[in-house]
Amino acid sequence: MYDEYEEIDYSDKSVKPWPKIIKIVFEKPIDAIILITSVILLAIADLTYPLLNQYAINHFIEERIFDNTISFIILYICFAIVYGIIVGSFILAANKIEIRVAYRLREESFKKLQELPFSYFDVTPQGWIMARVTSDSRKLSIILSWGFIDFTWGFLTMLGILVILLIKNIKLAVIILCILPLLLLFSIIMRKIILKYYRKARKINSEITGAYNEGFLGAKTIKSLVIEDDVKDQFEQKAKRYRKSALRAAAFSALFGPVIFILGYIGVGSTLYVGGIMVLGGTLLVSELYLFIDYTIKFFDPVISISRVLGDFQQAQASAERIVALIEEDPDIKDTPEVIEKYGTIFNPKRENFEELIGDVEFKNVNFKYKTGQIVLENFNLKIKAGQNVALVGHTGSGKSTIVNLICRFYEPTTGEILIDNKNYKERSITWLHDNLGYVLQTPQLFSGTIYENVAYGKLDASMEEVINACKMVKADEFIEKLPDKYNTFIGESGSKLSLGEKQLISFARALIRDPKILILDEATSSIDTKTEALIQNAIDIALKGRTSFMIAHRLSTVVNADLILVMKDGKIIESGKHHELLLKKGYYFDLYKTQFQEDAINKLLN
Repeated sequence: MYDEYEEIDYSDKSVKPWPKIIKIVFEKPIDAIILITSVILLAIADLTYPLLNQYAINHFIEERIFDNTISFIILYICFAIVYGIIVGSFILAANKIEIRVAYRLREESFKKLQELPFSYFDVTPQGWIMARVTSDSRKLSIILSWGFIDFTWGFLTMLGILVILLIKNIKLAVIILCILPLLLLFSIIMRKIILKYYRKARKINSEITGAYNEGFLGAKTIKSLVIEDDVKDQFEQKAKRYRKSALRAAAFSALFGPVIFILGYIGVGSTLYVGGIMVLGGTLLVSELYLFIDYTIKFFDPVISISRVLGDFQQAQASAERIVALIEEDPDIKDTPEVIEKYGTIFNPKRENFEELIGDVEFKNVNFKYKTGQIVLENFNLKIKAGQNVALVGHTGSGKSTIVNLICRFYEPTTGEILIDNKNYKERSITWLHDNLGYVLQTPQLFSGTIYENVAYGKLDASMEEVINACKMVKADEFIEKLPDKYNTFIGESGSKLSLGEKQLISFARALIRDPKILILDEATSSIDTKTEALIQNAIDIALKGRTSFMIAHRLSTVVNADLILVMKDGKIIESGKHHELLLKKGYYFDLYKTQFQEDAINKLLN
């Protein structure tokens, strides 16, 4: 389960995320300029408002002068309107930046995931990837937009208040200056504690995301094994750990606000006490005392905002490192600049430069090992002619899937060469090769939508006629025509409304609709019952003609017509030849076939 990844730290401290993030923020400079300008004007407005009130108290109450009352009211109304425009402007600009940053981060992350090879997904948990694309991108976009507002506004407001108070009355200003270090020290300590527990909670959240994903994908297995209660208990343990960390962070956050509030009002009370004495002594006007009290109250809101934003930016740093590390992940398998110049990229291919693929395949002294495993192939050599139907048989771990994955360039040889049409396939683009591949997996993967849409996934511009022809080729039309909406029938999530055999027939049609030059069948008939297997075997034989094909076979009955059978053991070819030739040798293949034939005979008798 997901716990095996628990201690892995996927943040990359060597990544410098902010240049890329800032570049995204300033993709549309006008929004950033409006945001910055609005925040500066908002800070000025917040500083101006108490000064207007001081003037009103001094002019209308203390001095009782009413000659410019109408002008002041108009000024006040205009100030309120301008204030509203400023607030509306920064809200609109901040929302635009938040949405754009989240969109671009998710877009680039998803794009990168399409480029990354199988090896990346071998060692990276799905929960971690999902958390980066969802929660990290969302948090980062919120902090960058609204956090920037709070920090800039808070800093400018604090600075402005201190300057005005020092100019107005140094004695009263010193009260705030004495409390300020206590506030900052307490804020820094509390934010570190809060951040510690939030980090722990986010880490557990990634585990929960992974557990959700495994729970959805493995729902049938869980139910068939009757382990719902155990799985629920495992999930509850993760949820409890998350709740514990989140509650501790929430508790310290709840403590933070009241303490700041108390310290703030100690400052307000001290200002009121000292200022009241000065008013009674005639050295301070009531309007000036109001100004100091108002500014003192306003001073502590920015302190809280800045301390919160500083903590948020620490979270943003971790999120930015992780998501930019994903975006800038360098694929193990990629085309060289020279190949890209000629053939284009995965997303912008230059198909006009693609050569026709004939189908000759050759392994020359190939060595291969997975990142976390031992050597699978050592000094492996194999030569296949175009149009040959090759079957790979052998026990699990013998190297069958490794060979086809190397042919497809899902992985690349550690050393040695793989030639396609007598040319190292690294000298041509990945897209060129994949454009000419058809791959049928052991476990069929369908998508929500109709039968037509799922078959056309293999060729996105396919017409209904092409889809029907592909389905007829594998005899899938026989069950499709019986459905109420035929090819427009919705098959549910992951094809849940179809049987396993029907789903596999659809995946066969999807692979064949693109008319691939190389066809890979990775134990593709293992999920099909004997009757369905017999139904499509002749169609497969027809489909394989004129194509180079590789069949990883569990059922040896499916490979009897293969042009070449390769018997694999421990990454080596120990026998090769046609079906009848291998039986005559009475070697490893003969033993496999005899054992399976006896098992099939027994199953037929039992059924």
